[in-house]
Parts: sequence; C-alpha cells; structure tokens
Amino acid sequence: MTARQEGRTAEAWAKRDVSSSKTGADENFPTGSLLISPALRPVVHAYYRFARIADDVADTTELTPQEKRARLAALNGILEGTAQTPERADARSAATLRQALLEVGVPLSVATDLLVAFREDTEKDRYETWDELLHYCRYSANPVGRFLLALHREGRATFPLSDALCTALQVINHLQDVSGDLRRLNRCYVPQLWLEQEGVKTEDLALGCSKPGVRRVMNRMLDHVEELNRQARRLPGLIADRRLRLEAAVVVALCCRLTARLRRQDPLAERVALSRGDGLGALAWALRFWNVPA
Repeated sequence: MTARQEGRTAEAWAKRDVSSSKTGADENFPTGSLLISPALRPVVHAYYRFARIADDVADTTELTPQEKRARLAALNGILEGTAQTPERADARSAATLRQALLEVGVPLSVATDLLVAFREDTEKDRYETWDELLHYCRYSANPVGRFLLALHREGRATFPLSDALCTALQVINHLQDVSGDLRRLNRCYVPQLWLEQEGVKTEDLALGCSKPGVRRVMNRMLDHVEELNRQARRLPGLIADRRLRLEAAVVVALCCRLTARLRRQDPLAERVALSRGDGLGALAWALRFWNVPA
C-alpha cells in the first residue's frame, strides 16, 4: 500500500463507527429467517450485517459526503482484499463477509454492487425518471436476491424474477419512507418528471397528507410495482431448494400485501406497515409451494 493509499485509509476511519442499532427485526421482510438452512444462516447474517453497516454510512448525518465515500471505498477495498482491516466492528463486517463469500463460492459482486448504490446516495438526491430509479434498484436491491440464489446454488433463470421482487421491495420501502427521507436527508426517490406532470412539487411529499397529484404519482409507482409483483409470483416455482422456495414465497406474498396497503393508506399521514395478520396470510399462501418441485 502506498503512502497516499494509507492516507486515504486513515481518513476513511478517522471518525467513529456510525452504525445504527437496527437489526433484521426492524425490516419489513425476513432477513435470514428460520426458513433458511441453519448451515447457511451465518452467511446470510454476515451479509445482512455488512449491508446494514454500509447503508448506515450512506444515511448518517455525522459524516460529510466526502467522508462517506471514503469509508465506502475502504469497505470495498476490504471486500476485494486490497485494503487492511482496522480493529473496529464496521470494518470487520466487510472482512467477515469476504471470508464467508469466498468459502461458499458466491461472487463478491453481490456485496460490492451494494456499495455502488450507497455511493450514489452520497452524490444524488433526486431521480428524474422511473428508469433512473430502476437503475438505482439494480444495485441497491437486486444483489440481495442474487446473493441468496447463488448461496443456494439456484439457476440463473431465477435471477430476472428475483430482480423483479427485489426492485418491488425497494420501491415500496421508498414509498413508506418518502417523508422521512426528504426531511432528514433531502433525498427523494419519487420520479421528478411524474411530479411535474401532476403539477406538484417534491416539497409536497413532506406534508402531513397526500395532495391528489401526489396520490396519483404514488399510484403510478404502485402500478409498476404490481407488474413487478406479477412477475415475482413465478419465482418460488423455479427455486429448487425447498426452504428458500418457501422463504421466497413468503416474501412475495408480503410484498403483494404491502403494495395493497399502500394503495389504501397514505404514507404521508401514517406509517404503512404489515400486520401480524398479513404475516400469517402470507405464510398460508406460501405453504402451497412446500411440496411443489421446481
């Protein structure tokens, strides 16, 4: 490592760990649930920990954009084996994941691709079109599904349907958090062109309820999510591993239920979330895939 590289590494870790206290329990959907094989669960947990820590770097208000990019680059270096690992938990998460992925033969790109999206979060706070948002989801969400499929040795034919599911989940999350993202981070994932076409402004997304134009934009986004959900419903039937098949079916069902809730409820007026009944209903729907051969 050159002196210049050492200086950049030192800069990346100069400030404290900004990781939040969030865990998998704070997410809408399972993250390494009991449906995953116990032998593979530690790898899934390592992946989630790394993704959570890197996401926290992108979302913290304690670092400047430059400091965020330096730390994300340092995490990338640790993942790729080109940088040393400082003795701190956030850095070790990358080293732990690197070792886990190498041991199970899963490409490192399922982790480094996430960092592409998190870096974009430090550089870009508006998305002009739906296609721009899909490009973001290609890096922020789709690698998660591909990681799980690769870990279970599933065929590449499952990737497009997994991408559809992961993109749907990401857009739903953006709609759930639309006001908070705008207020806290001045970040908006709602297509600006669609807002303009409805005669509303980005600032209207921070109000206590949705204007008619804002509601129409949200419904337009949900129209696309529902098409992604229709594609994703075919995913469980293509998965060979029984446990992962059931996990995927549960997530598909939860995604469809949350999409329907966002149609009925206003995410600007309240937190739109899944209920216990939604979880039980999703599991009931998913069980049909338990004995279905892929």
